[in-house]
Amino acid sequence: MARPADRRRPDVPGLANRPPEPPEPATQQRAWAALTLGVIGLIGLYLSLADGLRRSVYVIILTLLIGALATWLGGSAIAHARRGGTARPRGAIAGTVLGGLGLALSAILLISFAIFWKELSAYSNCLSGANTLSAQQACLQQFSQSVSNQIRPMRPGG
Repeated sequence: MARPADRRRPDVPGLANRPPEPPEPATQQRAWAALTLGVIGLIGLYLSLADGLRRSVYVIILTLLIGALATWLGGSAIAHARRGGTARPRGAIAGTVLGGLGLALSAILLISFAIFWKELSAYSNCLSGANTLSAQQACLQQFSQSVSNQIRPMRPGG
């Protein structure tokens, strides 16, 4: 099977075994930007869970956009290097994977928030007034029960 470097210039002797040229600086910068945004998106996603519920939604929406941008930048850097016949830029695959992971997790969290918003809001309000460990555990039990009631399938005939 021919490698892309072999298909690039088969008529020049000795060039088929030479490693591909390094990527253009703009392509490499795009790959590093994808990697940086992918890491920032995952850190933002992690930190959003420690914040208040209403602010978390906005942060998760932002991490969704950051993940999409990282995935696009990484994919376009890989495609640009492939079209130019150069080596794949460093960090492009990692940026694409991390951006896709952040994008998927953000989407799952947003869907979960949409489905369980009432339960999560009640849990957040309960926790804000809970000053003792037993009160916090009572809030957790109430939340667990309300989520169980939400996802429990309807019984036939009932």
